[in-house]
Amino acid sequence: MSTASEGPTPGFLVWRLSMKWRVAVDRAVAPLGLTHAQYSLVASLLGMQRSGLRPSQRQLADHTGLEPLYVSKLARTLETAGLVERVPDPADTRAVQLSLTPEGREVTRRAITVVQQLLDQLMEPLGGLHGSRAEAFSRELALLLDAPLDLLTEE
Repeated sequence: MSTASEGPTPGFLVWRLSMKWRVAVDRAVAPLGLTHAQYSLVASLLGMQRSGLRPSQRQLADHTGLEPLYVSKLARTLETAGLVERVPDPADTRAVQLSLTPEGREVTRRAITVVQQLLDQLMEPLGGLHGSRAEAFSRELALLLDAPLDLLTEE
């Protein structure tokens, strides 16, 4: 954070908002037996399945922004819980494809409903989820997410 007279930096505000959101989602989906990271995986998986995809762990990692090793760990935990099925990819013997089980689809649908209500609360100060300020905010966030962040190295 910068000096008090200048106020918080955009980086600090993004970090605080992401932490606030992570904690809120963790609390909201805990009664369904999920963590925020697990929710991110199953909600993304449901969306991809609705589009006709049966993604590999790598594709799901790329989609969610999570590390592939972490996605593998999450998928194994969700498989043990009976929410996700992991099967070898017929096109690539090194890859594993993921899909939701019927129970996984039901839990995911319930979790999405809960998180949607939470998102509505979060966006209320901007005029609601479908208000012009919220839509502009979403465009700005997408722009920032698309911007490359290469680490500067000293030579």
